Amino acid sequence: MNKELISKEFRNIQDSICFYITDMCSQQFKEDIWNYRKGKGGGITRIFSNGVIEKGGVNFSSLSGQMSEKISTKMVGAGSNFFATGVSLVMHPNNPYIPSVHMNIRYIERGDKVWFGGGIDLTPYYIDKYQVITYHKNLKVICDRHSCASYKEFKEACDDYFYIKHRKETRGVGGIFFDYMQGNLNEIFDFVKDLGNEFNNLYDPFLKLNSDKEFDEIKKDFQLYRRSRYAEFNLVYDKGTLFGLETNGRIESILMSMPPQCSWKYNWHPSENSEESEIYKYLKPIDWIKL
Repeated sequence: MNKELISKEFRNIQDSICFYITDMCSQQFKEDIWNYRKGKGGGITRIFSNGVIEKGGVNFSSLSGQMSEKISTKMVGAGSNFFATGVSLVMHPNNPYIPSVHMNIRYIERGDKVWFGGGIDLTPYYIDKYQVITYHKNLKVICDRHSCASYKEFKEACDDYFYIKHRKETRGVGGIFFDYMQGNLNEIFDFVKDLGNEFNNLYDPFLKLNSDKEFDEIKKDFQLYRRSRYAEFNLVYDKGTLFGLETNGRIESILMSMPPQCSWKYNWHPSENSEESEIYKYLKPIDWIKL
């Protein structure tokens, strides 16, 4: 594969998403161009804040160097030299009725092994079942366009990956997740690009349908409480976070996915049949296409 071409396409996807958020949410981003201190390359981090998106980031990176022995034992391939390029984003909206969203697409080389990985997952606080069904149906349409992609397989992998074991619940309502995709790399790259380019269409309905909904302090407090689950997953289980830390990556970019604010309430539970209790019906693997 031509890694320069892949990096260029990923940069274009970063631009497309950032310009969409700027236009849709009337927010400008703060851009941070950085160099990889422990190797070659670097990245561009763009941060949105204090608007419809309370905190969001769209990060592009293209780096090469040497990974630690600890992280190398967890990856395919041989040797410590690696090349990695990708786009990673997280959006934490201000309005509790708009879900948080995460997406990552990446290409990695290590020794004689090369592969693509990535995925997208959605974390609502107050759930609209039909909006989530539409989101999953659109993901299936994307996967069905590519012979290398399986919505069913990738959806199951997402449910499994974004499971918070110590809470016995999924982080949200899932999406798709894939890793170590090898084989016809040109076909796989087409699929990965398609997912990246479709992000705006996937997230657009949530912004359009929910941005004007009114909310009060109770709704905001519940959002902050549920955001703590997001933080717990990122710091305990997320492979991207752990990879970044183990490869001496740039801390600001690695932790850009963290919510701007969270809260932990001791032994708190929502009132039975409250609007806050509704989300707990869906924090498990669900066949959304058939609902």
